[in-house]
Amino acid sequence: MSSSVNGAVNGAISFWYAHDGLPSVREPLAGDTSADVVIVGGGYTGLWTAYYLKKAVPFLRITVLEQKFCGYGASGRNGGWLYNGIAGRDRYAKLHGHEAAVRLQRAMNDTVDEVVRAAAEEGIDADIHKGGVLEVARTPAQLARLKEFHAHELSYGEKDRELYGARETAERIRVADAVGSTWTPHGARLHPVKLVKGLAAAVEALGVTVHELTPVTEIRPKHAVTPYGTVRAPYVLRCTEGFTAGLKGQRRTWLPMNSSMIATEPLSPEQWESVGWAGLETLGDMAHAYMYAQRTADGRIALGGRGCRTASARAPTTTAARSPRPSRPCGRSSSGSSRRWPGCASTTPGRASWAYRATGARPSPWTGRRGSAGRAATSARAWPPPTSPRARSAISSNWTPDRACRPN
Repeated sequence: MSSSVNGAVNGAISFWYAHDGLPSVREPLAGDTSADVVIVGGGYTGLWTAYYLKKAVPFLRITVLEQKFCGYGASGRNGGWLYNGIAGRDRYAKLHGHEAAVRLQRAMNDTVDEVVRAAAEEGIDADIHKGGVLEVARTPAQLARLKEFHAHELSYGEKDRELYGARETAERIRVADAVGSTWTPHGARLHPVKLVKGLAAAVEALGVTVHELTPVTEIRPKHAVTPYGTVRAPYVLRCTEGFTAGLKGQRRTWLPMNSSMIATEPLSPEQWESVGWAGLETLGDMAHAYMYAQRTADGRIALGGRGCRTASARAPTTTAARSPRPSRPCGRSSSGSSRRWPGCASTTPGRASWAYRATGARPSPWTGRRGSAGRAATSARAWPPPTSPRARSAISSNWTPDRACRPN
């Protein structure tokens, strides 16, 4: 294992990797070579692309090039939501018609089940529980936004979404001052690192070549250039997300954003009894600056929020930040946190009082504001097209380490 991985400290890796353990790093590229398809980036975007390409055309020679290790960036740092949201859906409807947008939404709904199915088929235990997504309102203004959001989702064909009052919300989870909520079945909680580790192993088992510790410095037509050699292929797929700005000529292409996250100690059975949350829904709220949360498989509350432009769009670095206030292990929704890009910063395992800042990728095209789109289930941009039920088969991966905004 390289010193860059052995030397990882808080702020350099996510809580999920600290919790599950760092991977054994795969061999870097050993020199010039060729392939039918070269995929730049070993996160969800790149790995799901490799998975479905290899499944569809088994004889393809596919090479994945990853600058650190698979899932080091956004894919190993997000909030663990598998969700059906689409950013830009209203614009898509204006360009292509409402019915086309409804079909796209149905494909995204199906994608949640597709990820669950593929993980089961490949024997990936990623703590997946399809409990749906619960969005909670805590003020009259939030309740008005929630009802508008609920009606907007119904207009795109999501007929199985439900609207709850204060009493029905409390039956699911006891969030302080909750006055209502909306729930969709098209969502699941999972452990992002367990999924990305399992997916990387699955693509290798299919015959895909994965080189880690191999940064791509330039993408040219039919060439992916690295310090260790060049991979030539008829097709080069850029699946770098927030690291795109580090490629030659791409500095202004993407705008990295940040999102930070903390995790509590495991709660006691008595604490969980007082909180409720037996359905293990992923949890969000309707504040302008929102939070997102999940009940982890080992009994923690992992929650996060914020979203702002980073100080730099250059190649990623990491720095520890000042610690925010400890989270309260009581399931309370924090209306003061952010509600734009669900992601996850590094946290010290087992401590709620520390969080580490890190920036993330510019939000995926499938992640964004709820009023017009909703939160993302996936970020598999390159393949397959979004009309396929297998499209977007990855959890939302919204940021990667870089210099970050300071917590508020």
